[in-house]
Order: sequence, then structure tokens, then C-alpha cells
Amino acid sequence: MTKAITVKAIESAKPKEKEYKLTVDRSLYIRVSTSGIKTWLVRYVVDGVQKQYRLPKPFGTSGDGFMSLAEAKSFNANIQSLARDGIDYQTQQIEQKQIKADAAEQHKNEASTFNDLYLIWLRDGVNRSDGNRYISQSFSKHAIPVLGAIEIRKLTEHHLRKAYRLIIESGKVATAVELSKDIGQMLRWAEKRKPWRALMIDGNPSELVEIKKLVPKGYTKERKRMLSIDEIKKLKFIFDSTTQFYLDAPSKRGTERPLKKEVQIAMWLCLSTICRIGELLMAEWKHIDFKERTWFIPAANTKGEQGAKKDQLVHLSDFALDQFKQLQVLTGDSFWAFPAIFKEGHVCVKSASKQIGDRQVQFKQRSKTLAGRVENNSLVLSDDEEWTPHDLRRTGATLMQQLKVPRDVINLCQNHVIGSKVDRVYLLDEYADEKREAWEKLGDRVEAILNASNVVIFKST
Repeated sequence: MTKAITVKAIESAKPKEKEYKLTVDRSLYIRVSTSGIKTWLVRYVVDGVQKQYRLPKPFGTSGDGFMSLAEAKSFNANIQSLARDGIDYQTQQIEQKQIKADAAEQHKNEASTFNDLYLIWLRDGVNRSDGNRYISQSFSKHAIPVLGAIEIRKLTEHHLRKAYRLIIESGKVATAVELSKDIGQMLRWAEKRKPWRALMIDGNPSELVEIKKLVPKGYTKERKRMLSIDEIKKLKFIFDSTTQFYLDAPSKRGTERPLKKEVQIAMWLCLSTICRIGELLMAEWKHIDFKERTWFIPAANTKGEQGAKKDQLVHLSDFALDQFKQLQVLTGDSFWAFPAIFKEGHVCVKSASKQIGDRQVQFKQRSKTLAGRVENNSLVLSDDEEWTPHDLRRTGATLMQQLKVPRDVINLCQNHVIGSKVDRVYLLDEYADEKREAWEKLGDRVEAILNASNVVIFKST
């Protein structure tokens, strides 16, 4: 029989040079450390294997952080009772802890919101060529404020429909259509994965929303705006007259600034090369060969899916070459043809479009003036519809068509993919001569239009 030890004896136990143990009761011990801390130990046997467990609190007679002798005996009795039934107390604790953790995780998953899913999908489920910038901006502005706090298991078609209607009512129909596609893609991704799959027990709500029934009748995503000959002439007049007015102003303070000369040049290059504005604004001077009259656009700067992009070599007509020469006078000391002012690198690829749009503010539905932006109607060419830099690409392509340039050559000048997959594998001619001739014809046509506008075309010296 083990002689029971009293509380007084435990309290009287002093630290020594080495820690030591005292037998307190059957299978219950107290370990005295060199610092004087007295720890409870329990020994027990499960399936013939002896084990030891340190009780969660040290010895003490008062306070939540300590365990009294009576409490330790009770704890020991419970452990021994379980051991006689073949249950390891420590294993039981690990299992119960895991059960609690699983329950907490399940509760957390069940409370997962639209925003939680979006963040994970953005990280693991989508990889757009722009680094997911457009998705981030679209969701942050239009989806998260309306849908972000809604739990996925409670998300319904009505929530989505409401979000899309709010965007459409603000006049941004195309944005609503694109957002509906992206949300659909996100929810389809979630349907195949845990824990989202279990949260969408009633199905994917995006499958129940027909965006076509929400957009105005007659809406089409395909934009067909192109500039007429008179509008091209008017644009040249606006560029030159607003620039001259500013230069002649006795005081520049209070005088409205014209569109930057670099952006004006960019517009004529979009028209005469039928390039994309984003490709142009990322141009590097090392890719402009004035002697060979070419502009090389690396595949990384072009539009398209990863792995399907391709380089483009643009032949520069006399008109396009002169535009680059004018630009070189302005930015030729930079690495970039269109350098940013307040940071390293090129300007934002949306900067020109924003500046053009800001000067057609009558077509915008803005509730307040945007800080740091010039807002007027100085670039309005038609009261019916605004124009964008991309419309100049469409206009240039149409001018090529009117000049009897074959459709395939026009598409190649725009760096579009043509022909079947087999054609693209085996028919590898680049139509370099045909494209060069097409760009020359377009450049001559643009220059002829501007010469007929009774406005002097400023030539580089």
C-alpha cells in the first residue's frame, strides 16, 4: 500500500540541485523542479503498456492556474478508470481536440462568404493575362460591395440578379455582362471543390440567371462605332485648334489644357497602324526601327490567351513613321515611347482611353467630378455616341477594306488568328509584302484625309 502524502508535506518539499519526485497516492506523483515548481504526474497502464501523463496545472491550493491535491486525486481516478476499460486518456484528449477542431472548421466553412470564395478563387482558380487586374477591379467595385458578405450556402439567383441590375441601371451594361461571366466561372470552379461543393447543395445560382433577359433590348456587346471621314477631319481640327489656343493664351493659368501631344500622336498611330492602344502605350524605343521602318510588338504585349500570343511586326508608312519621329522628340530620352511621369515604366495602358473619355463627359453618368481629371466635351465628335481609341483601330481596318485590301491581310495586320488549326501549323507564310502594302495604303489614305481637312499637318523637322 502506498502511504498517502499530505498537503502540508507537499508544501514543505523544497527544490534541490536535481529535480525529484514524491509519491502522493497510488499512481499519482509530484515532481519538484530545481526552481520549486511542483508538477502533477500520473502513471497508468493501457493494454499492458505503462504510460505517464502530466496534469495540466501544477500543484497549488488556490487560483485557477493551480490544481489542489483533491483535484489531482480526482483526475487520477478518472484516468485510471478509463485505463481499466482500455482507453488511453491522452489519446482520448487528442481525438476530442480534433473533433472540436473539425467542428470549428465546419462552422467556419458553413459561414464562408462570397468574398471568402472570391479571394481563394482569385489566388488558385484563375490566371488572366493581365494578372487578374480586370477581375480584381470589377469584383471590388461591383460585386463585393453587394455580394461580399453573403454566405455561399445562402447565395441565390436573386442576389446575383440584383447585383447585375444595379450595374445595368448605372449604364454599364457591358460590365454587368462580363461580371456575370466571371461570377459564373468562379461558382463553377467552386462546385468541383471542397468545402464549397457542400455549401452549394441547392446548385449553382449563376446557372439560373439569364443575363440576356436583364440587359436592354437591342443590346449587343459588339461595338460598331467607327469614325467617319468628317469625324477624322474634325478630330484633327480639335487637336490643332485646342493646342494653338492654349499656346496663344496670354496666361496659361485658368486656360483649359488640350489633350497631351503624346496622346494625340497615339490616336493617329492607332488609326494608321490599326494597333491596340494598350500595345502602343507599352512600346519601347528599342522596338522602333526608323531605318527599317518597323515597329516590333513582342507577344507579351499582345492580346490573347497564354500560349497563343504571337509577336507582330508592323510596317510603318510615311505617316506612321512621322508620328513616331514627332513622339521621339518628346520622349526619345526615355526607355519607353510613352513613359510614366511619376513612376518607372510606361504609362497606364488605360490612361489614353480615360483622357479621351473625360473629354466626352456628356456620355458619362457620373455623380461627381473625378479628382485630378479634366472633364469637358471638347472631343465630342457626334452627339449620338462617344468614341474610344479602340474605335480608331476599327476605323483603320474599315479604311483598309475600302482600299480593297483582302480580309485575311487586314486580320493579319491586326494580329488576329486566321485559318484553321491545321492551317496555322502548315501554312506559315507571314504575308509580309501584302501587309506592308496594306499599311502603306492606309497611311496614305489617312494623310490624304487630314490634308483635305484644311488644317496643317505638323511634320517633324
